[in-house]
Amino acid sequence: MNRATVIKIFLRSLFIHTTLNFRRMQNVGFAMSIIPLVREWQKQHKDVEEILLRHLQMFNTHPYFSAPVIGSIVRLEIDYSDSGAAPDTVAVKQSLMGPYAAIGDIFFWGALRPFAAVFAVVLAYAGLIIAPLAFLLIYTPAHVWVRFKGFIESYRRGKQGIEFIRIMDLPRTAIRIRWCLIFILAGLVHWLLQIGYLPFINTTGIIMKLTALGAILVCFWLINKGISQVYILYSAAAIFLFISWKELLN
Repeated sequence: MNRATVIKIFLRSLFIHTTLNFRRMQNVGFAMSIIPLVREWQKQHKDVEEILLRHLQMFNTHPYFSAPVIGSIVRLEIDYSDSGAAPDTVAVKQSLMGPYAAIGDIFFWGALRPFAAVFAVVLAYAGLIIAPLAFLLIYTPAHVWVRFKGFIESYRRGKQGIEFIRIMDLPRTAIRIRWCLIFILAGLVHWLLQIGYLPFINTTGIIMKLTALGAILVCFWLINKGISQVYILYSAAAIFLFISWKELLN
């Protein structure tokens, strides 16, 4: 397959979520992504009906990891076409989409996006106009790299493309990012206490600091108990909103 066709397949994979449906999820987007391969095979007078029917079956994974799956499947389709063997691409696709979805949710939705958002909010509160740009600079390179490099490596290796995802070890990286997020929030709370931004606390400075430290320790304890950091962040936000609302009423 020529390079132009590979590039077209990758670019189409970026829009896999635009045709999301509740019956078979991303199946139409997947089939749309491999249309350049189908058109090339049509020029070679190959039967393309079967490949389209195969890949219109149910498919759903994390959108950023769809490109690595597509890369592996395209390589397998080409290899099976050249060898004349019976394709098992559907089984491979089904085995990849679940783990890739879990990895993507843990890393991007559960760690990187909250981290980038909190960092941008801190910059915005400090009055820096680059806050939205900072969010994009933190978040965008990671998912572009996973999509592009994941697609290339999967296209080269076929079934072994999963090794590239495994080497990145994104779940462990997500844990580190979450810990960094906790420390950033702890520093933000300390700074807000120093500048007196929390008027609803009418205690002395040492008690305020001890309260903040206790809240941080409680967060660590909840994390060790297996509570998601996302739930902790949302709960803390709800508590502070309630306290602020009570202060406004008073």
